[in-house]
Amino acid sequence: MEKKTVKVKKESINVRVMQDMMKIGGERCHFRTEEIRDHFVPLVCEVKQLAANSTVMGNCLDSSAKVDAAHSSRTSTSGISKASRSSAASSLSILSHNGTSDSSSSSASALPTPRSEGEILSSPNLKSFAFNELKSATRNFRPDSLLGEGGFGYVYKGWLDEHTFTASKPGSGMVVAVKKLKPEGFQGHKEWLTEVNYLGQLHHHNLVKLIGYCVEGEDRLLVYEFMPKGSLENHLFRRGPQPLSWSLRMKVAIGAARGLTFLHNAKSQVIYRDFKASNILLDAEFNAKLSDFGLAKAGPTGDRTHVSTEVMGTRGYAAPEYVATGRLTAKSDVYSFGVVLLELLSGRRAVDRTKAGVEQDLVDWAKPYLGDKRRLFRIMDTKLEGQYPQKGAYMAATLALKCLDREAKLRPPMTEVLETLEQIEVPKTAARNSQSGQNRVHVPPSPRKSPGQNLSPMNVTRTSYPLPPCRESPHVNVSYAKGQTCRAICLLFPCGPEMKV
Repeated sequence: MEKKTVKVKKESINVRVMQDMMKIGGERCHFRTEEIRDHFVPLVCEVKQLAANSTVMGNCLDSSAKVDAAHSSRTSTSGISKASRSSAASSLSILSHNGTSDSSSSSASALPTPRSEGEILSSPNLKSFAFNELKSATRNFRPDSLLGEGGFGYVYKGWLDEHTFTASKPGSGMVVAVKKLKPEGFQGHKEWLTEVNYLGQLHHHNLVKLIGYCVEGEDRLLVYEFMPKGSLENHLFRRGPQPLSWSLRMKVAIGAARGLTFLHNAKSQVIYRDFKASNILLDAEFNAKLSDFGLAKAGPTGDRTHVSTEVMGTRGYAAPEYVATGRLTAKSDVYSFGVVLLELLSGRRAVDRTKAGVEQDLVDWAKPYLGDKRRLFRIMDTKLEGQYPQKGAYMAATLALKCLDREAKLRPPMTEVLETLEQIEVPKTAARNSQSGQNRVHVPPSPRKSPGQNLSPMNVTRTSYPLPPCRESPHVNVSYAKGQTCRAICLLFPCGPEMKV
């Protein structure tokens, strides 16, 4: 076989690898430092080694072809389909509202980019804002009005008149959150359209309120009510002056369950598909509201039992059968609810890379304890300091176990989940007893860590991870959607620089 020399520009290798990584990642994916190292550094080293040796065996390829070929062979072993590495429009093609999109969807079959208001479903409850109105409401999108930033764009704090919804002076009128999409944002227009159309038609106390939108030229903006308490994620996993009490955790769980129940029981069923702690926002009274409907999907109709679609969501929350087959049902949301309920009980993240072995995955680690009354205390959040009813905690743990059943058909519907949670809710008498110490749970020393050490992993700033490749069904098109660390938090609540993506 003839030896031929190949010249490789080292400067171009990293650029091309990062470009390919973005293609694979899609829009909601987060690549942590170690993930980039594990998956891409070996590839870079391999190509650099070829360049150093100056010779390769086989056909002569240019540098870009070599990188692409090596990258293709690596990603194919990860079970990621070519479809999920195509354009952003292709990876988002599943967001059509017909509810029957297939995993083989391409950009040709995707929803057209919403270039006019004519593509937005009519809703008398939404105001169509002029760009200059929102520019004025946010003080010309000034940096000091910025609440957060992510792959989708920027979120600014603004003020509107409560009656006319016109721009008002800072500090007067109604506080709102204005999300301004980046023109080049991958998730961009299709998720924007999905969000407008769903929240424009659906109204419930436990869904975040969309006030209006703006579509002018290439500008896409959304205006939401402002949620002063931020997200559930922020309260559970970040250092704060006061952790959530048992009664508040149950209140949040019940509110979120009501929101999901409403979606599942709607005349045209809606599958939320991205239920997680960062998408549960809290108002001033800690009432939970679901936000971020960019991945919502119309449920099956007629005789259909499921919706076939590309796999999009967040690792640790997505139901195993959905990841394996791409078949989406309302029971997929039930599984995700079980994960969040487990987070409420344990104070741990669904996925925590700072821990070792089985403890990285909350479900795998906690399942053996959920049905055992004597050992349940081992997974309970130490920040509760034993201030929870044993019976209520066991009922919640048993419910979480049912929601996390690997057989989707064995999981309870959200109506049943809600009924069970409402029975767990702490009565006023129990709250009074708790204050007097009568209802305090004796918690034996935990073998995990001492109470002073067993804190939530505050140093973990990213909450969205790429979904694992499908091992059970290698032909499923797995599309990784790009999630922002604090997409929901940044959307409606100020956050620090450590939360920016």
